[in-house]
Amino acid sequence: MDYEPDSGFLGVGRSLTGRRWMPRLSDDRLALQLAQQTDIPELLARVLAARGVTTETCEAHLNPTLKTFLPDPSSLIDMDKASERIADAITSNEHVAVFGDYDVDGATSSALLKRYFEMAGVPLRIYIPDRIKEGYGPNAPAFLKLKELGVSLIITVDCGTMAHKPLGIAKERGLDVVVVDHHQAEVLLPPAFAVVNPNRLDDTSGLGQLAAVGVVFLLLVALNRTLRARGWFEGDRAEPKLLDLLDLTALGTVCDVVPLTGLNRALVTQGLKVLGARKNIGLAALGDVSKLEGTPGTYHAGFLLGPRVNAGGRVGRADLGARLLTTHDASEADEIAAALDTYNRERQAIEAVVLEQALEQVEVSLARSGANQPPPLIIASAKGWHPGVIGIVASRLKDKYERPTFVIAFDGKGVGKGSGRSIPGVDLGRAITAALEAGLLTNGGGHAMAAGLTLAENKLEAFHEFLSARIANDVLSAGETRLLKLDGALTTQAASREMFELLEQAGPYGAGNPEPRFAVPRARVVRADRVGQNHVRCILAGDEGGRLKSIAFRAADSPLGEALLNGRGALFHIAGRLRADDWQGRRDVQLQIDDAVQL
Repeated sequence: MDYEPDSGFLGVGRSLTGRRWMPRLSDDRLALQLAQQTDIPELLARVLAARGVTTETCEAHLNPTLKTFLPDPSSLIDMDKASERIADAITSNEHVAVFGDYDVDGATSSALLKRYFEMAGVPLRIYIPDRIKEGYGPNAPAFLKLKELGVSLIITVDCGTMAHKPLGIAKERGLDVVVVDHHQAEVLLPPAFAVVNPNRLDDTSGLGQLAAVGVVFLLLVALNRTLRARGWFEGDRAEPKLLDLLDLTALGTVCDVVPLTGLNRALVTQGLKVLGARKNIGLAALGDVSKLEGTPGTYHAGFLLGPRVNAGGRVGRADLGARLLTTHDASEADEIAAALDTYNRERQAIEAVVLEQALEQVEVSLARSGANQPPPLIIASAKGWHPGVIGIVASRLKDKYERPTFVIAFDGKGVGKGSGRSIPGVDLGRAITAALEAGLLTNGGGHAMAAGLTLAENKLEAFHEFLSARIANDVLSAGETRLLKLDGALTTQAASREMFELLEQAGPYGAGNPEPRFAVPRARVVRADRVGQNHVRCILAGDEGGRLKSIAFRAADSPLGEALLNGRGALFHIAGRLRADDWQGRRDVQLQIDDAVQL
C-alpha cells in the first residue's frame, strides 16, 4: 500500500484499485450543524451533508412527497397540447397506440399509459419494436401497420425525439404522433403533433433529469386534469388513482439510472412503497421468480426486477416486459415471469461470451498502443455480436477502464448497432448528437450517461476519431485524480443491521444520491473464498472484536481480489457499502467491498 502523509482518508494515496481515498464531506462542521439543528444522529447528518442536504432541505429529503416535489405538468412545453389531443382521442373513441422502447424505461412507460387508459375505461394498444429486426426508435413500417389497424393517434415513449423521417411519413399519412421522451434533442424537432421532452433546447421546466416514465407520469397528471375538466369521470366512471401507478414509475426511474434527487426521489420513494404492496400482479410474479425478499429497494428494482423485464427485448421477445406489467391474469403473470427469468439466464450466457471477446480486443489494442493508460474513448466492435447485450458489455468495460465506452455489433451488411456508457462529467448524449449532425451516424441519441447509435462500418474509424477528440478534455478533467470518496469509518462491530437501517433513512440511493461508503480500518481477513461468477467472499474481524461478512463482486482475477484471496490473517483497510442480508428470513448485514489496501 502507498501511504502519503495527509494525502487522503486514512493516509491512503493509492489503493489496490489505484485510487486515492478522500472524505466525501469536505467540512465536518456542516454535519455537526445539521445534527444539532435537526436532532438526527451525527453519522446520518454526515451522510446527508455530504450530499448537499441543509437544515432547510433535510425534512423534504428524508420524507420526499409528491405534494412537495410534483410540479405543474404545464411547465413542460407542449404538455397541454399533448394532453388535450389525447383527451380528444379518449372522448371520441379513437384508436390509440403507444410505441415504446424495448428497455425498462420504455416498457414501464408503455405499461403506465396502458393501465391509465384501462382505469379511464378505454383500450390502448402497445407496440414494442423488435430490437433485432426494427432497431431503436420509431419506424415507418410499424406506424403504417398501426394505421391499417385503425389507429389515428400514436404516443411514442422513451423515443421519438430524433425520429424525423418516420414521423414525417406518419404526418403525410394522416397519423398524429405525440412524442413523450427525455433524450437529448437537436434544435430541429421532428414533425410531431407535440413533443413533450424536458431536454428540448427550448424547454425551461428544469425537469431534464426525469426518465421517460417520469415524463409519462406528469403527462397522466395533466391528462387526468383535462378529462376531469371535461366531465369524463362523472357517472359510472371512477377517476384513476395515479398513486397506484407509482410502482411502475419507480422501476423505470431506477433502471434508467437518472439522478435520484428532487422529483425523481419522491417518485421512487413513494413508488417503492407501492411495489412492496404487490398491487401489480406482474411485478409480484417477477419478484417471486427473482427471489426478492424483504422490503423492495433500489437494488431490487435495478438488479433483480429490471434485468428480467429487459431480458425479453434482448433475445427477441420485446413485448413480454410490457405484457407482464399490464396483465391482470395471475396465471399469465407467472408464465411470463418464468419465461423472462429463463431469458435472463440466456442473456447472461450470451453476455459472458461477448464480454470475454470484447475484453480481449481492447487489451490487444491497448498493448499495441503502448500507452500507460487507456485512451479517452473505448470502442469494441465485431460482426455477429448479439445486439441485445452490447449495452451491458459496454457498462462492464466502462467500469473496468473508467472511460466512456461503446460496444458495436455489426451485421452481415456492414451496419452497426452500438450502445455506449459514460463516466460522470462526460455527456455522451450530446457527443452523439454532434456526431449525428456531422454525418458520421445514420441514427443516434441518448442522455449524459448512456447513448445508442447506428453507423456504417466504413464510418467507424472516423467516428472513433471524432468522438475521442470531442470528449478528450472532459475525460481528462474527470480522471485527473482517481478518487474513492468515503463517508466515514466504521468498526466491524459498528457495521450492524441497526447501522444499515439508520443509513436507509437517507435513501433511496442511486445516481445523484450515492450509497454511503465507509472504510473499515485494520480489518483482518479471517477467511476468503472464490464464489459464484468470479466473486470473492470474505469474513473480516476487527481489533475490537466482531465479525463482518463481506463480498467483492467480479473481483477474483483483479489485484483487489487476489490480495484478499491470498491475504488470510493479514490486515487491510477495507472500503465498501453496507447491504442488507435477508437470506432465508435472517436480518443481517454484509459489506460489499469496493476497494482495499493491505497494511
